[in-house]
Amino acid sequence: MKNFCVPALSLLILYSAAAQDKQNLSLNFEEAGRLAVAASAELKYYRAQRALREGAWVLSLRAFLPQVSFSVSEDERLSLISSDSFIKTYSINMEQLLFDGGRTRTQRNMERAELALLADELKWNESAIIETALSVYRQILSSRMIVAIRTEALVSLREQHRILKEELALGMVIPLDLVQAEITVREAELELEFMKLQLEEQEEQFVDFLGLEAMPELSEQADIYRSPAIPDTETVRRLALSRNPGLSKLTHSILQKETEAKYASRTWIPTLKAMGTYSISGQRYPLNRQSWTMGFSLSFASPWFNAGAGGNLGWEHPYDKTARVQSSVSPLPDPASGLRSKQASLALALERENYQLALERLEREAALGINSLRLSEQRRAVAVESLKLGAEKYRLSEVLLSLGRITRVELMEERLQYAKKEAAAVEAAIALLEAERSLERLVDLPPGNLERIGGRKEQ
Repeated sequence: MKNFCVPALSLLILYSAAAQDKQNLSLNFEEAGRLAVAASAELKYYRAQRALREGAWVLSLRAFLPQVSFSVSEDERLSLISSDSFIKTYSINMEQLLFDGGRTRTQRNMERAELALLADELKWNESAIIETALSVYRQILSSRMIVAIRTEALVSLREQHRILKEELALGMVIPLDLVQAEITVREAELELEFMKLQLEEQEEQFVDFLGLEAMPELSEQADIYRSPAIPDTETVRRLALSRNPGLSKLTHSILQKETEAKYASRTWIPTLKAMGTYSISGQRYPLNRQSWTMGFSLSFASPWFNAGAGGNLGWEHPYDKTARVQSSVSPLPDPASGLRSKQASLALALERENYQLALERLEREAALGINSLRLSEQRRAVAVESLKLGAEKYRLSEVLLSLGRITRVELMEERLQYAKKEAAAVEAAIALLEAERSLERLVDLPPGNLERIGGRKEQ
């Protein structure tokens, strides 16, 4: 019993340590995106679907190998003027494609292009999941900082309210001032309570989205004093043209359209197949009659007519030899399909035009992304400068209160205005993070890695 308790206790300790590590999990932007992708049931389905399609593509190599079939038949013939017959036949049939103008290979290339598009679609869906997780992450950072700001402001308001009550007891103020102060404090309390509820909802959504049991520690911060490195526009444009996921998807789409156009242009090429059959038959076991045939078939399919020709040679043991030649023609089987080649060419031309438009759009987005990042940095700097002025204005209001130039209620209103400037600075820092992430998406970088492409600090 003692020997069993020792390993059981060890496992319990390891499990508790693992649970503790999971609860104390610290996440940055990149790790949060990775967890969101791992927890997505939709992405798991897409991955499994793509794996099945890849397996089917590998198995489609069977089209190049001989087609073998086995058949068993029993023919009964009852006659009034001759002897009855009961023929049993066992056959092995084999058919091998010799030439089809590359249509089978082109078909496999089309399937391979579809697999590449599925991979692009999977990456696109992963990116959407990551961006959703990062959006909630940034909202939580913003909400937490604003809640802290409003909490500190509420403490200051309550202190002013306490002082105002003492001044009323000394007859220094009128009761109306106290009523106004109580209303201001209560409004601030209600606003803070609403913000806390909103923050709690965001955290619950974040935990559920990442597939966790408890809210992890967030290692990222929205620093209102951080000035980002602005990358060079030409560098961003060059990286966007070589790494952008949307452009890669269009490239694979063009390859697919080219393959489809090639397949449609080869439908007129005839197909040549070789065939062979070996049979044994007889009226009773053991079967004693043997025969074999070998031949070929040539088929031609087009919208205007279908034609086929074939022939075979055979031998029936022990004396008989056979030969057969046959041909057929079917006029106008499907005239409408004659437009498929033109339709495929038009689709290819449209996809190439979309690619050129995407190139131009990416160049514009690179310039706009840099400009948006620069403007976001300027807004952050303006918000910080406004915050400094707000702090100075609040200190002046305290001096004016001591001189009797303003009331304590007016000082409380000024404190709320200063809290709003603090919140505006936080929102500007969050907007700067969003602008950085937009550039990272443009050049296919993980979250928080914009500095990898270099740049200079804005002065």
